[in-house]
Amino acid sequence: MTHSVPASVHALHVYPVKATGGCAPREMTVEPWGPAGDRRWLLTDETGKALTQRECARLALASSEPLPGGAVRVSAPGRDPLEVAVPDPVRTVPVTLFGDKYEAVPAGSAADAWWSAYLGAETRLVHMDDPARRRPVDPDFAKAGETVSFADGYPLLVTTLASLDALNSLIAQGDLPEEGPLPMNRFRPNVVLDGTAPWAEDGWRRITVGEVSFRVAKPCGRCVVTTTDQRTAERGKEPLRSLARHRRFGSRLVFGQNLLPEGTGVVRIGDPVRVESA
Repeated sequence: MTHSVPASVHALHVYPVKATGGCAPREMTVEPWGPAGDRRWLLTDETGKALTQRECARLALASSEPLPGGAVRVSAPGRDPLEVAVPDPVRTVPVTLFGDKYEAVPAGSAADAWWSAYLGAETRLVHMDDPARRRPVDPDFAKAGETVSFADGYPLLVTTLASLDALNSLIAQGDLPEEGPLPMNRFRPNVVLDGTAPWAEDGWRRITVGEVSFRVAKPCGRCVVTTTDQRTAERGKEPLRSLARHRRFGSRLVFGQNLLPEGTGVVRIGDPVRVESA
């Protein structure tokens, strides 16, 4: 059953460089593989293995901002901001993300030196230039040909303010109330909705946000990144402790839902939401 809900878009987020802080635009263009400019850049170690906040909490303190034409401006404590142009795809290098190998275009020595100096280890920045290089979405949840950028596994992530409030109430009643309340940036969503009931997203099958429809693929399993304070890069135990007690779906600790676009278009803050329940 499809029905309108008294919900609307509260916030939008795009993260140009995976694992860094991003930006919060008023509107966001949705492409088949996710928001335009979202996670098109990736940091790796010297072997080509992806770096995320799982291995390097310090990435939480860095930020990235999209520039016209797909370029990016990066900033971090103690470093002058750097603008990185989209590299010419004359050469690609292998990169490894979650055990799978892909090809990406190296950003160049200036960007590598900037990130290496900030992280204190040899680091490379690469760019996903061609839609043909995008990664296939898990076929258990996707249709043939559906792809994703350097996001963890799905093109978009949606969360709700009501569910965050409910989770913060659970944290307040738990063993470590001093770790709450947590802000939404712990969960790094693309779309944040206001006006839903807590955990209503568990029953969603499809949602339409403004002019774009999405299939709800699966709940988002959470990891240690959610325990990382995005302002200080310090780790705690919440929200994983409370999610383990109250939001365990099989082996996964769940908050938010992964989305697959069923078309393209623009999503804006304030857009209304229509829901098709499972």
